[in-house]
This record gives sequence, C-alpha cells and structure tokens, in this order.
Amino acid sequence: MHAEQPGGIARGSAYNDSTEEALTEKPTEDSASPDEAAQDGDGSGSSPSNEPRFEESLADELGALIDDGRVYAEAELRFQKTRAALVGRYAGVALACVALALILVHIAFLALAVGLVIALAPHVTIWGAIAIVVGALLALVVLLGLKAKGRAERLAALFAAPSVEDTP
Repeated sequence: MHAEQPGGIARGSAYNDSTEEALTEKPTEDSASPDEAAQDGDGSGSSPSNEPRFEESLADELGALIDDGRVYAEAELRFQKTRAALVGRYAGVALACVALALILVHIAFLALAVGLVIALAPHVTIWGAIAIVVGALLALVVLLGLKAKGRAERLAALFAAPSVEDTP
C-alpha cells in the first residue's frame, strides 16, 4: 500500500516527489506579511526579485496570435475549397439525374400517346384517334400553363412593393 504522509496525502502514483515537496514548502517571500513588506527598504512593499517574470514579450504573443490566425484562415480556406468541390460534384450528378428523368418521362408520354392512338383506332378512324389524343394533350398543356401563370402572379405579388391603397 501507499505510505500516508503528514497532512493526509498518500504517497504513490497520484503524486510524485516534486508535488509532495510543493505541498510541504514553507511560505515564500511573496506571502510576506504587510509589516515585513514595509521593511524592504524602498517602502514600495515589493522588490524586483518578487515581480513575476514573463518569458515572452507582448510582441512575441502578438506574432504567435497572427501566426495562429493565418494557420486558421488557411485551414478554413482549404476546407471551403474542398466543400465547394464536393458540392459541385454532387450538384453535377443531381443535374444529370434530373435531365435523364425528364428525358425518360418525355419518352413515356410519347409511348402513352402512341398507345392511345392505337387503342382508339378501331373505335374511331385513325385520324379521329389522333385528333382525340392530340386534343386531350393540348387541353392538359393549357390547364398546366394557366396554373403556372397563376402561381407566377402570386409570386410576383409577394415581391411587389406595397401600393398606397394596400396600406391601412
């Protein structure tokens, strides 16, 4: 087991000898009483040896800060370039998929139109079947166009400046 030291601190793996010595040291000159500080000679209460020493100057600290900022900016720039390349790649694949899907939908509608003409031909003449299919498709185009126009007008109204009549 670990030997118990004065003050209740067990000696072992958690504490090394230097930690133990630091805990048992006597107060230093930094913790002198106010009476002792007044006797230092210059009356200021501190001597040059008691002042903390800074190993790095302010210029060194600012230089390190600037270097860290530059490193961060360069890393951020590389990250954003990589992200932009990845987004570009994904967007290109997505655009190709949408284009292919639109082409396939177009082919499917052409096949449906041809199939409808063939299916209607025995009931009406071939010219009648073509007229029915083309008329139905044109009616669908007109309905979709009117719906798109209505949505575009609503969208334009959202971005239009309010008129004097609209204000309360």
